[in-house]
Amino acid sequence: MLQKDELAVQVHQAVTLIGVPTDVGAGRLGAAMGPDALRVAQLGPALAHFGVDVQDIGNLAGPPNPRGARDAQGLRNYAECQAWNQATHDTVLAQLQAGRMPIMLGGDHTLATGSISAVARYCRMAGKRLRVLWLDAHADCNLPDISPTGNLHGMPVASLCGHGPAPLAGMAGFTPALQGPDICQIGLRSVDEVEKRMIQRLGLEVFDMRAIDEQGMRAVMQQALAGLEGPEGDDVHLHLSFDVDFLDPDIAPGTGTTVRGGPNYREAQLCMEMIADTGRLASLDIVELNPALDIRNQTAELVVDLVESLFGKSTLVR
Repeated sequence: MLQKDELAVQVHQAVTLIGVPTDVGAGRLGAAMGPDALRVAQLGPALAHFGVDVQDIGNLAGPPNPRGARDAQGLRNYAECQAWNQATHDTVLAQLQAGRMPIMLGGDHTLATGSISAVARYCRMAGKRLRVLWLDAHADCNLPDISPTGNLHGMPVASLCGHGPAPLAGMAGFTPALQGPDICQIGLRSVDEVEKRMIQRLGLEVFDMRAIDEQGMRAVMQQALAGLEGPEGDDVHLHLSFDVDFLDPDIAPGTGTTVRGGPNYREAQLCMEMIADTGRLASLDIVELNPALDIRNQTAELVVDLVESLFGKSTLVR
C-alpha cells in the first residue's frame, strides 16, 4: 500500500511559517490580521498532510501602524516599514541558513522587500541564481516621487531593483538585490502610467491579463518557468511572491486592492500546479490577505487550497 508521502510531490521537506502582522505599507487597515486568518484556515495542518515538516514560529513583533501622512520623501509610515522589513529579512535569512523553506505570511506586499532581499543575500552566498515569480494585479514599481498614494506596498519591485530609499534598496547588503529580468510578473491588470515606463526601464518580464487571455495560463507559465526543469535548473532558487489580489475578486474578495478580471480558480490552480511540477520552489510570500474585507474567511481558505497545490495536491498522481 502506498504511503502518504509516496503520493505527495515533495517540493521541500521542511518549512517555517513566519507571521508578519502589519499593514503599515497599505492604504487600508486589515492585512495585519492576514497571518492569523491563514492559521484559522489550517495552513499548517494542510501542508503537514503532504508529509512536510511544518514549524510555525508565530508572529514577528514590530511598530504599530501610525496611519501617518506623507513625509518629506513622499512616503507613508516609512520608518515603520523599514523596521518590519528588516525583521522579515533577518528571520527569513535565518530560516534559509538553517536549511528550511521560509513561508512569509503577510501583511502587505511591502514586506516582500525584506523577504526577497534575504533570499537574494542567501543566493549570493550559496552560489544560486534567483528567479522570482510575482503574482499580482499591480506592478508595484512606483517610486516616492511618482506614487499617487505614498503607500510603500506599491513600491517593492522598484526597491528590489535598486530604486527608492537606500535602506530598502540595499537591504540585501548589495544594490540592486535583483536585476529586472530576474522577476516575472503574472496577472497584471492595474498599472499606473509612470509604472508602465518603469517596467520597460527595469526590463521586467511581464504577462498581464491580456497575455493570459490570448495565450492561456499554460503557455504563460511554460514561458515563466522555462529553464527551471532538468539539470539546468539545479542552481536556481525559485521564489514565489503571491499577492492575494492576483486572484479575481469574485473568488477572493478578502484583499484591500481588488481589481476585477483576474485569474479564475482553475487558472490559479494550474499556475500553482505547474510551479510544483518544477520541484524548484524554495521560498514563498503570501501577502495582502485582509480578513476584515472577507466573507467567513473564504479567501484565506482559497489561498490554503492553492498553496496545497504548490506542495503536491493534484487530482491524479503526477
